[in-house]
Amino acid sequence: MNIHLVHPLDSTTQEISFKALPPLSLYIHIPWCVRKCPYCDFNSHEAREALPEQEYVAALVRDLELALPQIWGRKVYTIFIGGGTPSLFSAQAMEQILSAVRMLLPLDHGAEITLEANPGTVEADKFAGFRDAGVNRLSLGIQSFNDTHLKALGRIHDASQARGAVEIAQQHFASINLDLMYGLPQQTQAEAAQDVQAALEFAPQHLSCYNLTLEPNTLFHRYPPALPDDDLCSVMQQDIEQILSTHGYQHYETSAFAQPKKQARHNLNYWQFGDYLGIGAGAHSKLSFPDKVLRQVRYKQPQAYLQQVKQGVPVQTEHAVKREELPFEFMMNALRLNQGFADVLFAERTSLSLLLIRRELEQAEQRGLIERGLQRIAPTELGRHFLNDLLQIFLRK
Repeated sequence: MNIHLVHPLDSTTQEISFKALPPLSLYIHIPWCVRKCPYCDFNSHEAREALPEQEYVAALVRDLELALPQIWGRKVYTIFIGGGTPSLFSAQAMEQILSAVRMLLPLDHGAEITLEANPGTVEADKFAGFRDAGVNRLSLGIQSFNDTHLKALGRIHDASQARGAVEIAQQHFASINLDLMYGLPQQTQAEAAQDVQAALEFAPQHLSCYNLTLEPNTLFHRYPPALPDDDLCSVMQQDIEQILSTHGYQHYETSAFAQPKKQARHNLNYWQFGDYLGIGAGAHSKLSFPDKVLRQVRYKQPQAYLQQVKQGVPVQTEHAVKREELPFEFMMNALRLNQGFADVLFAERTSLSLLLIRRELEQAEQRGLIERGLQRIAPTELGRHFLNDLLQIFLRK
């Protein structure tokens, strides 16, 4: 998509003014899971009783209808159905959701439609139905192929179920992502490498490898397990990067690895500061308009969300991003990409000139955290390893 600015930019008096809007994605949140994992800080809730599947599907459709005036006429290029564990819902529910999306929105013919799923026989049996509903990419939350570590993480599946789920998924989907974690309680360097080697037996198109962190408001944060120290986690990360590079995977984002041309298009839109509409309990949105950028958050608790949708007001909070905040928000996403971003992308996605942050760019370059080519800005290896320090430079006090 070619996006051009309306007029030359003034670095001191410039206001937000888009001539064309960024690509648009759709995120759909399904908040329930079988069991809340002790490390998880996502908006997920244990399903202690029968799920209100039909009521929630109807709420999602109504939520989308209410949002239409804000995205009217804009094509959707990717859809991501996340959670929670969206695969707890039936294939029929997914068909209802995606049919409504096609009816209400202009969906790109080649749209990437991703569904998150957790291993286990119940979910795996549904894979064919999810594919028939229109899902063309599956993201499996494996986390580890080691039974001891899966138990420590509070996962409801074991290594055998994980392998079985991948095998079944490959029968139905041409594009698969496997989520793995390292830096797990009592995990050794060799065990972290073994998990990646186990995943490579399936040659998935995409791998996401996350370092376990103790997030606030989680059980692990309240009762911290014994984790590998930072130095060992760094060695684990280096091993993972080396192993995947040897097998032809491109390390294109902080935690993401892909076979050539198999990057996650939905996540790339996030990292390139594209737009996204989020529907469902607790979903976030970032939407651009000719003269502003809005951020929204839906009501978080499922029952509150259902009630608010009935009243026609699913959005709990909404605010316009301040002009001076846009550079940091852009960099917070774009500098996660190992190849960085083209100079012109900053102006296209913020409507601002790079001249506004010339001092910050110079400081980051002098500290060896970024490299600046003729038309591209990218984090150096040092910048990738100290990303928080790099981003602090662009945070306006």
